[in-house]
Amino acid sequence: MSRITSYISFPIIMLFFRFDQGLAKVTSSKWQKQNLRPTVWLPKNHSEYFSCSDKKLQPYSPGTWASGNPPASMLPFLATLFFLHSCFLRANGHLREGMMLLKTEFALRLYQSVAACRNDTNFVISPTGVSLPLEILQFGAEGSTGQQLADALGYTIHDQRVKDFLHAAYATLPTFRQGGEMELACSLFVQMGTPLSPCFVEQVSWWANSSLEPVDLGEPNSTTIQASEGTSGQAAGEGPSEGPRGWPWEHVGAAFAQLVLVSTMSFQGTWRKRFSSTDTQILPFTCARGLVLQVPMMHQMAEVNYGQFQDPAGHQVGVLELPYLGSAVSLFLVLPRDKDIPLSHIEPHLTASTIHLWTTSLRRARMDVFLPRFRIQSQFNLKSILNSWGVTDLFDPLKANLKGISGQDGFYVSEAIHKAKIEVLEEGTKASGATALLLLKRSRIPIFKADRPFIYFLREPNTGIIVFFDRIQIIIYHCLSSNKGSFVHCPLK
Repeated sequence: MSRITSYISFPIIMLFFRFDQGLAKVTSSKWQKQNLRPTVWLPKNHSEYFSCSDKKLQPYSPGTWASGNPPASMLPFLATLFFLHSCFLRANGHLREGMMLLKTEFALRLYQSVAACRNDTNFVISPTGVSLPLEILQFGAEGSTGQQLADALGYTIHDQRVKDFLHAAYATLPTFRQGGEMELACSLFVQMGTPLSPCFVEQVSWWANSSLEPVDLGEPNSTTIQASEGTSGQAAGEGPSEGPRGWPWEHVGAAFAQLVLVSTMSFQGTWRKRFSSTDTQILPFTCARGLVLQVPMMHQMAEVNYGQFQDPAGHQVGVLELPYLGSAVSLFLVLPRDKDIPLSHIEPHLTASTIHLWTTSLRRARMDVFLPRFRIQSQFNLKSILNSWGVTDLFDPLKANLKGISGQDGFYVSEAIHKAKIEVLEEGTKASGATALLLLKRSRIPIFKADRPFIYFLREPNTGIIVFFDRIQIIIYHCLSSNKGSFVHCPLK
């Protein structure tokens, strides 16, 4: 089973705001969806029309067209309809492909920015968990602040086509029907008495399982905030997280804190083909700096999707897909074929088109798969990364333009903190002692052995969204857990 959680917090500060105002009563109308039934009117007889139901085209009354072939006079009309329909399908296809590439480019850019400042260390990030708060801020950002956010994301949610695509894409993420659960949500905690734009409230309530709750931000240990942050841990079956202690609003004067965005992305999945704990062995893992450690290595022999590729710089890599039950999300592992090639030589050459090629060109193969059981947790401040991308006005109290959130001046983002953790193990069983069986010599079946630094990411196939993007560089220490057995534990550095 693989358990992954992440959450990100954006405390928004308002300067010189008076607290003697009463709580603004803002009512948001719920998004209303109407089931429209389009009709096609025929020129021969206006009493004859067709209803486009979900299943088939049905005539409402008999006529020449309903009983036989359409008249010649209708052919230009039908040809026009067919042409427009084809253009519509092509446009939607191009939009989907374009958004998939933009989302992947954002994930890679975030990954490469973090990797550049974390040499020889492990980390885990959730590109989706990072992009969601930025999208919500776009609803209220204006002027150069909004433009900088659009440049960082690669798109703007003010484009109705983009908004519709993302809304549909996020709707596919929350849960699996089998074998696991995924949840994407964003909670906005607003200081009681802070007036908000009704338009902003309505848009947020409609966007990706987002919610808006008035709280007293002067009390960061409030039950409401704790419950929200505990969602990730609970979804992963680990119970509530450690709570809000250490989050940036503790370090900001309570008199200034006005709005906090907490984005959560959690995932719990069961392998389609589970690893057996009886096959787990203690085997060597060569860390990034050459240190060799003995670690618990899971094993299975299975039919998997695998491919060998060459990156733009000529480095050979093996790519393996391990699907989760239900086929909603897969774990992809990227392993350099040359043991002497570090990940730092491959990471700069990763592109959205490369990832797309790798994930769509794999072939079925029977292989011996070795994967270390591991846990990673990461926390880092996104402010420096976003600043390097040109997102500067958002964090400047004199330049930030977030008037779409509130008509008041002075809103800005003080910090952007991202937390994530991942746990990959056999399906919920205790690890047994190491076996003496040497599986490396059992057959001529090809071997995928992740016994050295590798990259891995979770990807949703229908939308192409990369949910998590991570790497294993160096194993810090080997610890024992009484309830989950041996793990490769990679703590935050």
